[in-house]
Amino acid sequence: MPDWVPSAARVYLAHTEQGTSIRALARAEGCHASTVLRRVRRVEQRRDDPLVDLALRRLGAGGIETKAMGGRDTEPDAAPLSTATEGIGGPNPGAFEREAKRVLRRLAEPGACLAIADGMENAVVVREAADGQTVRTAIVHRPDAEAMALKGWIVVQRDGKITRYVITAKGRAALTRMLDAGNPARSGATSGPSRGTGRVRYGLPESPVLALSRRKGPDGAPFLSETLVSAAERLREDFELAQSAGIAPTVGEMLPVPDGRTLMSPGADMARIRVARALFDLGPGLADVVLRCCCQLEGMETVERRMGWAARSGKIVLRIALQRLRRYFDEVEGKLGPMIG
Repeated sequence: MPDWVPSAARVYLAHTEQGTSIRALARAEGCHASTVLRRVRRVEQRRDDPLVDLALRRLGAGGIETKAMGGRDTEPDAAPLSTATEGIGGPNPGAFEREAKRVLRRLAEPGACLAIADGMENAVVVREAADGQTVRTAIVHRPDAEAMALKGWIVVQRDGKITRYVITAKGRAALTRMLDAGNPARSGATSGPSRGTGRVRYGLPESPVLALSRRKGPDGAPFLSETLVSAAERLREDFELAQSAGIAPTVGEMLPVPDGRTLMSPGADMARIRVARALFDLGPGLADVVLRCCCQLEGMETVERRMGWAARSGKIVLRIALQRLRRYFDEVEGKLGPMIG
């Protein structure tokens, strides 16, 4: 049983799959039998969630160890996530931690949800745009989505042929810990719960593209149209997919690329190549601002300072770059991205 599996799920599987009695589990846990029974019932009630049900089935099919069940009534969120996909998605050291951070960061954006349908190998994270259209922002392997649901990081928002999940407060807290672990400078800088609002807010950086899309131009129209935002999200999706495999692209690496533009695979290697060719088409300058703002989430003031541009000129360059990027996607890559599964 992987270390990341919540203790309640461990006890539940030991009882239901191996037939270990409630009293035997209580003795192993060092608690009262009624406590174990409540934990078993709570997990059983969660099996209405399709992803939780599939995760428990996968773990149950892999066998259970009844000894060393773990802590009292807590879940080992602080445990290393490097083996999180063992028993669910196959052993891949570090993969789940990178994948969870990528997906939870997307789900933390306003209006975002994870959607998955029966029979689909992958899920997608989508965000509702101002015009009512949905923009795909990430592809998620089903076993990783199952693990996040079992840990309580995502919860069903709407059930049906396509089930939609949203991030929970527990998922936001886990994301904050991951970001702090990856960037020690963030430690202590994350904002705590806001008082009087009933909601917990966290100091997660917002995409400069989304911030600019809410601004209005002189004619009252959004400064960045939804088509330009969609192009930025498409590039960021590929960038984060490549980054999740530890091959994050940079402008210096990505500009010299070979000929040939037929790209259909959603894998990390092909995602890196798609980013390379998009940046190569934009060329120096435009590629820099797109990579920094859309993918690395640097603010416009930071980009202007690093690029040596005049104040408040960066957003104009960014809009020109996104117009060029959108044309590249339409004419070369096609209006639709790779198949999701």
